[in-house]
Amino acid sequence: MKHTSDVIIVGGGVIGASIAYHLAKRGQSVTLLERSRLGTEASAAAAGMLGAQSEMEDTGPLFQWARQSRAMFPELSGELRSLTGIDIGLVREGLLNVALSDAQEQELRAREKLQRAAGERAEWLSAAAAAALEPALSKATRGALYLPEDGQVEAPQLAAAFAQAARVLGAKLQEFAHVQGLLTERDRVVGVMTSEGPLYSEHVVVAAGTWSGQFLAGSGIDLPVYPVKGECFSVLTEKRELQKTLFTPGCYIVPKAGGRLLVGATVVPNSYDRKVSLTGLAELMERAKQLMPAIGDAEWEKAWSGLRPQTLDGMPYIGKVPMYEGLFAACGHYRNGILLSPITGKIIAQLVSGEDAGSLQLNLDAFCPDLSGTSKRMEGGRQQGEELQSIEAAH
Repeated sequence: MKHTSDVIIVGGGVIGASIAYHLAKRGQSVTLLERSRLGTEASAAAAGMLGAQSEMEDTGPLFQWARQSRAMFPELSGELRSLTGIDIGLVREGLLNVALSDAQEQELRAREKLQRAAGERAEWLSAAAAAALEPALSKATRGALYLPEDGQVEAPQLAAAFAQAARVLGAKLQEFAHVQGLLTERDRVVGVMTSEGPLYSEHVVVAAGTWSGQFLAGSGIDLPVYPVKGECFSVLTEKRELQKTLFTPGCYIVPKAGGRLLVGATVVPNSYDRKVSLTGLAELMERAKQLMPAIGDAEWEKAWSGLRPQTLDGMPYIGKVPMYEGLFAACGHYRNGILLSPITGKIIAQLVSGEDAGSLQLNLDAFCPDLSGTSKRMEGGRQQGEELQSIEAAH
């Protein structure tokens, strides 16, 4: 049995490409298999927010991973540009988490205290102070939590840069590769079966986004991942109307280069339907105008949708899959795939290479793809998809 490479990665989005890049940096031979075009699913649909603080409701493991991953972007941006010439569009102008109601103000004021206690920069601004930073804000603004460390990148460029950098470092990237299932011997994975025949390796990493759960189920592995459709649109303005990303429950507005504003995103759990609905867009437009009235005068550009991969407890699966030796998962990142891509790639590469990942002081148990009754991940975690979906529906 001849190994095709040291590691086979199933899935060529931003997560799979990051893993390929970090493995190739360590001298591992890598084959990445993507069923369509590289980076064209959720990675291409993402707004690119690096919201380590903006969406985190506590300072648990996900927050700790998020802020460490965010801190990796400045150096990563230079590395990727040096290798590929691709500018990932890193912008560090900060984010305004805007309150449009009393309840939102109370929640954000509490979050300010929580995040400052965790050592992060966070400042509650009055309505007047927020308007001084961003005059385009609605006069209905009650105030805003200013998060100067949160930022953004161009998501498609990040995915492309990871993939191209991996290729430069020797990884083999194959598009339109139909992977049918895992190849196993006893309790070890030995490769994958494709429509063109078997490919062998010592390690397999499943990073297929929304389709990861279905793929693993074919080998008797229960790692539930379900899609959450998000619809977005973009508009063009004659001048730059915003410097900072605006975020409020149910809507965000991300300023991009050239006066472009990206607006997202609806939340439709358990839908593989990629169509963009008039109802969804109308709801999103109304929320955007409540946040920034002048957006109603902007020129329409386009609309699109993406399928975000979610898990039952809201935590991604990152690490060893206990059923088979040599098998790893990196999926279920939901809204945070872009943000968590650097740290996910680094951690998986360290685990596959047999390195100690403890140097990053991260709680790996919280993301371990072990859903047995005795796993630490399951202690106190949400087990009902319905509960999580009700939370999603509120956003």
